[in-house]
Amino acid sequence: MLRALQLSILLTLGTLPQLSHARDTLLWILRDLPPMTIFEGPQKGLGVIDQALPALMASLPEYDHQVVHVNRARGLQMLRELPFVCDPALLFNSQRAQWIAFSIPSLRMLSNSLAARRQDRPGLQAFIHEEQIDLPALLASTEHSVGVVAERSYGEQIDSLLKQAPAHALVAHYGNSAVGNLLQMQQHGRLETLLGYQPEIRFQAQRQGIDPGGLEFYPIQGMPKYQSVNVGCSNTPQGRQAVEHINQALIGLREGTLLELYAQWLEPALREQYRSDALAFFHEPAQP
Repeated sequence: MLRALQLSILLTLGTLPQLSHARDTLLWILRDLPPMTIFEGPQKGLGVIDQALPALMASLPEYDHQVVHVNRARGLQMLRELPFVCDPALLFNSQRAQWIAFSIPSLRMLSNSLAARRQDRPGLQAFIHEEQIDLPALLASTEHSVGVVAERSYGEQIDSLLKQAPAHALVAHYGNSAVGNLLQMQQHGRLETLLGYQPEIRFQAQRQGIDPGGLEFYPIQGMPKYQSVNVGCSNTPQGRQAVEHINQALIGLREGTLLELYAQWLEPALREQYRSDALAFFHEPAQP
């Protein structure tokens, strides 16, 4: 009896260190968003976030980590409803900031541009000024429409323009294959332009068997050249504390790992200027 009691005590004591070191599990949600994350094809797992996330997780040893793949709607729902979820590739906007805890900027990327076939430039010429597109005027015209991914945030300024656009001006597609579907519509002459990130559109064009060299990309007039990507976490005590730790990790990751991973997805002629601009931004004393 005494021996059994001693064994029971030893077993109990043996579990105490495990209990005292129990860690919270941080759930990372990833969406299929080339070139940030790539879920299928020969470049599966070679996206910017795909390659950087293991280093970020390793810098947060106080947590256990789990990665799940979700669509856009499910990801936002999880951020709203679950206590400890983070998305490593979110754009900041003031509406989201009411219910998402955002990190410091983790990555600078080229802002959205308007993609059109080279052969369609003459029809757009009236809206092109110094190789930039006058998006408000294009949206207000009755002869043109712009393809967009439904429910995606393109940044606060562009989101505002899209909300004010006439219904006929937008062609919205849902789902992970939205950009690919819009490109196919464009190739068949049913859509003139689509809005998006140049590296993503080029990637999706190649996936669809479309030569990206046949596309032209027009920056949006009046918009900044770059946008910031942030990590967004549940706006809970757990999530906000994780953001503090993530911020410390990003200071070391963003100027080397993340910057270079993104630069490799740009056209070679754009890379050096991007590196210079991104480093200058990260070294500024205050960031929006």
